[in-house]
Amino acid sequence: MSDVLVTRVGPVLEVLFNRPEKKNALTKAMYAAAVDAFHHADQNPAIRVVLLSGAGDTFTSGNDIKDFQSRAATNEASHASPFLDALSALATPLVAAVNGAAIGVGTTMLAHADLVIAALSARFVMPFTSLGLVPEAASSLLFPRLVGHQRASALLLLGDPMDAETAREWGFVNQVVADRDLMTTARHVAARLAALPPTAVRLTKDLIKNGRTDVPGRIEQELAMFRDRLRSPEATEAFQAFVEKRKPDFSKFA
Repeated sequence: MSDVLVTRVGPVLEVLFNRPEKKNALTKAMYAAAVDAFHHADQNPAIRVVLLSGAGDTFTSGNDIKDFQSRAATNEASHASPFLDALSALATPLVAAVNGAAIGVGTTMLAHADLVIAALSARFVMPFTSLGLVPEAASSLLFPRLVGHQRASALLLLGDPMDAETAREWGFVNQVVADRDLMTTARHVAARLAALPPTAVRLTKDLIKNGRTDVPGRIEQELAMFRDRLRSPEATEAFQAFVEKRKPDFSKFA
């Protein structure tokens, strides 16, 4: 059985790290399979959402130490690099469902997710400095923005763990649920996203991640998109459904 299971469930593409006997430690092949799934999602208009999760009792323990040793000996490029590039460029909304440990890249990758649902068992740890390493996945940039400078310093410099409730309090995850409810909740969130107008959702994601950083420029950028969206078939359907007192149907839009 594959170490990464990719399953299409209607408009949602579920990507499951499936190496539970190794705590879902990520291999070169697993990274490549995830990259292929992300590219497939962006190229297939019928896919509205990607849902990322881990099998067993761990989201992912990150990279195997043996992989680090091998790369140090051979000066081989990081196996995670194409994965992180594809993750950061993913246009399709990404929902992550996290249970158990999320170690190293298992935590840093989540800064690129649009919505994160955590089980009570979730535990986030980035032990880079204790291994003589530095952070990756733009975490040194994104974590201070997400949780604040001092909190990010404790996470990245000291490698302090962050439990699920703390992650929610600090704004790193959206919701914390019982372990037994994790996938049901995450699939419900993914379904809500998938039911929305797809182009409006992708454009909004792009504004959040890549919009202009100056306020006047962002206002101008948003207004230009807003004017264009007012004439879009998605908006026409939404307005007509409101007038007709019915639920809008965005399933026909790519």
